[in-house]
Amino acid sequence: MAEKELRGLIQVYKGRGKGKTTAAFGLALRAVGQGLKVLIVQFMKSTDFITGEMKGAKRLEPELKVIQFGDSGIWGLGVPKRKYTDKAKKASIEALNFAKEQLSVGWDIIILDEVGIAMHLDLLEESSVLDLIETKPKDLELVLTGLEMPERIVKVADLVSEITDVKHPYYHGIEARKGIEY
Repeated sequence: MAEKELRGLIQVYKGRGKGKTTAAFGLALRAVGQGLKVLIVQFMKSTDFITGEMKGAKRLEPELKVIQFGDSGIWGLGVPKRKYTDKAKKASIEALNFAKEQLSVGWDIIILDEVGIAMHLDLLEESSVLDLIETKPKDLELVLTGLEMPERIVKVADLVSEITDVKHPYYHGIEARKGIEY
């Protein structure tokens, strides 16, 4: 395989629109279909709320593995920064440390889902995430998602997609739907 094909890039999916996690899972599905191994580390997402993504990913194990770090008390963008608990910070740090441990395990792609919002809420240090980026193996594809993403991470990324919120059914009273939003 050519050197260019072996080089793992850094991708960022950010913005206020719906679809960042969905895009990351789409990439994971495509990769598994092509014989690659994918790890998704979800920041701030609870193991007590099982989504369709989690159920689908379970069917694709061991090629696709999703590990969640969080609990139902820490997810919710309406919570002011100062209200997030030590438990939330601990879970985010554990997620990042787990991701660092996995860098040399043999995954082709590692997705850090919602790592951007964990940094935005001061649950993670930007420098810790930059350290992970700098130490990743050169053939590992790394994907970071989040509502917010620090500019320094955007600058080191090879691909940045901004998902914008033009129109959303939630603003018209339509709640999240099973199989569509979760």
